[in-house]
Amino acid sequence: MADLQGRQFENEFEITAVRSSGPGGQHVNKTSTKIELRFDVDNSELLTDEEKNLLRNNLANMISRNGYLIITSQESRSQSSNRENAIKKFYQLLKQGLNKPKKRKKTNPPTEAKEKRLEEKKKHSQKKDWRKPPEL
Repeated sequence: MADLQGRQFENEFEITAVRSSGPGGQHVNKTSTKIELRFDVDNSELLTDEEKNLLRNNLANMISRNGYLIITSQESRSQSSNRENAIKKFYQLLKQGLNKPKKRKKTNPPTEAKEKRLEEKKKHSQKKDWRKPPEL
């Protein structure tokens, strides 16, 4: 999980340009400026099996049933800047997806907190007792 950009993922993902729904007036109807980047996680040769599992778990909601990580970019009117933006998003997602979650360490509550909780319970109980009618 060292340097991701040194691995040359550009050979493994495919980029297609499609018609965008963003700004551009009449020009938007005849140019394809939206970029769709598709990366096949399962068939990647640059990722280890452990990394593929991490990606599948961490980015499960972004990976399709076919095993493709699909990223779109349509912020700009130009295809080239959308392409750069999609590639940047791809590397950010990979970096985020390859982070291993930290294991939770069990801790005990401090003694002061336990005492405070018991004291509050006693006060609450006493308050309830005072609401009862007196015994005859």
